[in-house]
Amino acid sequence: MPKVGIIFNDNKPTACSVAQELQEQLQSSGFTVVVETGSGGLLGYSQPDRPICHTRIEHLTPPHFDESMPFAIVLGGDGTVLSAFRQLAPLGIPLLTINTGHMGFLTEIYLNQLPTAIEQLINGDYQIESRSMMTVQLMRGETLLWEALSLNEMVLHREPLTSMCHFEIQVGYHASVDIAADGIIVSTPTGSTAYSLSAGGPVVTPDVPVFQLAPICPHSLASRALVFSDLEPVTIFPATPNRMVLVVDGNGGCYVLPEDRVYLSKSPYAAKFIRLQTPEFFRILREKLGWGLPHIAKPTSVELP
Repeated sequence: MPKVGIIFNDNKPTACSVAQELQEQLQSSGFTVVVETGSGGLLGYSQPDRPICHTRIEHLTPPHFDESMPFAIVLGGDGTVLSAFRQLAPLGIPLLTINTGHMGFLTEIYLNQLPTAIEQLINGDYQIESRSMMTVQLMRGETLLWEALSLNEMVLHREPLTSMCHFEIQVGYHASVDIAADGIIVSTPTGSTAYSLSAGGPVVTPDVPVFQLAPICPHSLASRALVFSDLEPVTIFPATPNRMVLVVDGNGGCYVLPEDRVYLSKSPYAAKFIRLQTPEFFRILREKLGWGLPHIAKPTSVELP
């Protein structure tokens, strides 16, 4: 009997009720169903006096989920989707993402499409789209203090108040550069439509194997977003005497001291999205962000003399 999984946002009553209904439906169709909340993929925050405070990437997998599962279903918004991939990407389980939140940029369908979607899922009538993820690590000397798996982005900035900082950044084996800005964003192609977009970075289609570096409010006309191969790791040294904060996917992170360094690299794990129709990224941009909509001036109906 095949085993499948459900991950849901237990803070949303709709997601809770739909999860229970889905579990019963799948069980009646002959599946063994394991259910878990998205809270297991939430990242914790380390403290300056207790910096080594994290769960290793491979240890976020919830109990009873394994590589044999043909698919799992996620019920929630974008935050739940991000959390679910942190939990299940190391197992390579494809996820059908169902929007019970607001924007739902990362979700595949809405609740009113659920009956048809489940039928397609059971019949194997779907495609799998793989998207790259990023490994984020905080190092102090040779000691790993904190790490996380990221589908969107890593942000490094000053706290508690926004102010100018200096960052020494090395991409691959290229010469290091100094950037003065309020913060630094390094994103995947999926993350190019998240915080990086708000910071002025370009949109990158999900199939392009790149990372993107975007300064937040840079203090130079020459400091602009940079797109480069995701085969090249990134090392960031905080070239400032002040403590900073590192945040991954807008969820959790840790403090970064002047003697630390942040190391970023392409993860060996991919986020596998179940697509019920051929992936069409421009359609999502149009529907969710309004990109490419026609702007047509309509003539006035008032007769002029």
